[in-house]
Amino acid sequence: MTMPSPPRHNGGPPLEEDDDPAGWRLWCWRRAKRRAWKAPGPEIVQRRLARAEELGMTYREYTLEILERGRHL
Repeated sequence: MTMPSPPRHNGGPPLEEDDDPAGWRLWCWRRAKRRAWKAPGPEIVQRRLARAEELGMTYREYTLEILERGRHL
């Protein structure tokens, strides 16, 4: 029996291999990741790429910062 997550815990993907790989939570995390990294429109990509170059970052690093923090740098 697993312990419930503490309050304010995001219930992220399992860290142990013995967890059920077809579990609901893992499915939700994979789906959210797929949707988060879905390619945006070309105008948004160009804007992000230009800003990433200004900051000396790659496009992927810049996009990851946006996804992690929920705001643009």
